[in-house]
Amino acid sequence: MPSSNVEDFCDVLSSSKSILIVSGAGLSAASGIATFRGTGGRWRKYDPKILATLSAWQENQSRVWQFFHYRREEVRPAQPNKGHRVLAQMFIPSLRKAVAPNTTTVTHVTQNIDGLCLEALNRLSSASGKEPDGQIIEMHGNLFDVVCTAHDCDYRVKNTDNPICPALGGTEVIVGEGNVEPVVKRVDLPHCPKCQQLLRPDVVWFGERPKRIQEILQIADSADLCLVVGTSSLVQPASKLHERVRANGGKVAVFNMEVVNHSDEADFLFLGPCEVELQRVLGMGAIHG
Repeated sequence: MPSSNVEDFCDVLSSSKSILIVSGAGLSAASGIATFRGTGGRWRKYDPKILATLSAWQENQSRVWQFFHYRREEVRPAQPNKGHRVLAQMFIPSLRKAVAPNTTTVTHVTQNIDGLCLEALNRLSSASGKEPDGQIIEMHGNLFDVVCTAHDCDYRVKNTDNPICPALGGTEVIVGEGNVEPVVKRVDLPHCPKCQQLLRPDVVWFGERPKRIQEILQIADSADLCLVVGTSSLVQPASKLHERVRANGGKVAVFNMEVVNHSDEADFLFLGPCEVELQRVLGMGAIHG
């Protein structure tokens, strides 16, 4: 059975050299963001899991863009919470050494597409005047990144425009099943300024390959400690990363609201809100910025 002994965990943390953090929707819950897989169960009359697919895009680009515009507007006002800020401190060597003095490599692989992990680190770095090390990998992309759909075009950019195009403005308020779905013509959807083809959200849809997956797997194979934070460990390949760490003799600590898939295989299990347990167990005060 996993241990919940903080002192024993801190002993492991203090001796770890390479830390892998794997986070999911539970990390952003305190920021008021609904899980991508659920979004309250329905969006209008559609299952969000069906809309986040290539087949849905091919069938109706307008509907898919309206859904992702809705998601962008839902996420836009959200702020990094204490959990994001505590994890961000692991990337500042002068702060990290208090709990992990032997750690030379930290990688945070997040399944979240809200951008809050990066935002927390950017704010902390700016507020502290300290340069971070390590890296944050958004394996499922970012809601505010867009990419051209033309195979021979390399246009990819962060776009925080509100709305991203005039025709989508206001469509986010049409959420009920009984409402008439707005008609947004293809020509009025976001288009590439280089080749004029359609842009799509640069997020990983169901059935698509996660970003930088080979690099992520290599990092997991060399890590000696994996922190699994706020994820059900159901979606592959993220659900297999902690297994790779353990296969190479590393330790696994799970931070979650409830016991989830494979929690019994962890070395440590800390149940409760991620933002509370991370600060309690890591022993690091959250810096506001």
